[in-house]
Amino acid sequence: MMKDDYRLQGLRRRLVELLRTKGIVDDAVLSAIGRIPRHGFIDDTAFLEMAYQDIAFPIPCGQTISQPYTVAFQSELLGVKQGIKVLEIGTGSGYQTAVLCELGCKVFSIERHRPLYLLTKERLGRIGYRCNLYFGDGFKGLPKEGPFDRILVTCGAPWVPDDLLGQLKVGGSLVIPVGEGEEQRMLRIQRNADGTFEREDKGIFRFVPMLQDKAK
Repeated sequence: MMKDDYRLQGLRRRLVELLRTKGIVDDAVLSAIGRIPRHGFIDDTAFLEMAYQDIAFPIPCGQTISQPYTVAFQSELLGVKQGIKVLEIGTGSGYQTAVLCELGCKVFSIERHRPLYLLTKERLGRIGYRCNLYFGDGFKGLPKEGPFDRILVTCGAPWVPDDLLGQLKVGGSLVIPVGEGEEQRMLRIQRNADGTFEREDKGIFRFVPMLQDKAK
């Protein structure tokens, strides 16, 4: 059984308060982060306390578990509601996936690294999160499961994939960091009833790159 004692819970509460001071205001997002044992998504038990610092952390396959502020910021941008259908591109450690589950979403998530996909699938099930995980190319999305109310991309995309836009419901939103360098612009893109897309720039972030046709 995973350790989650009072000290770790206290560190989690401090993290939530830190995120408040950094501008996260969505109580549902903050409550979700307050419930999730982030240390359970870090493989090296020697660094448990670091799980509740506001930093990214390396995980297998050259990926990272995102900084808690970034997870909270993207989750807040999504504006999710109980029961909506969300596609996540880049399962990674599964931490952002768990946040979406805690928010009451029906989650579909794609991971392109097979070893990480298998590891995270086992981890999420062990911790108790039920979601739909897929091994594959995130650029293609999941057309057989779409359309989606929300789509969240958790890696830096060189451009906005047309396949993802096509799998977005009318009135739905795509949150995606876009840019080919070390930094990306966080975009929120809404699909309008007339077939057009409205884009908002939400600032600069840093993510590991999203690679096309690289599922392995």
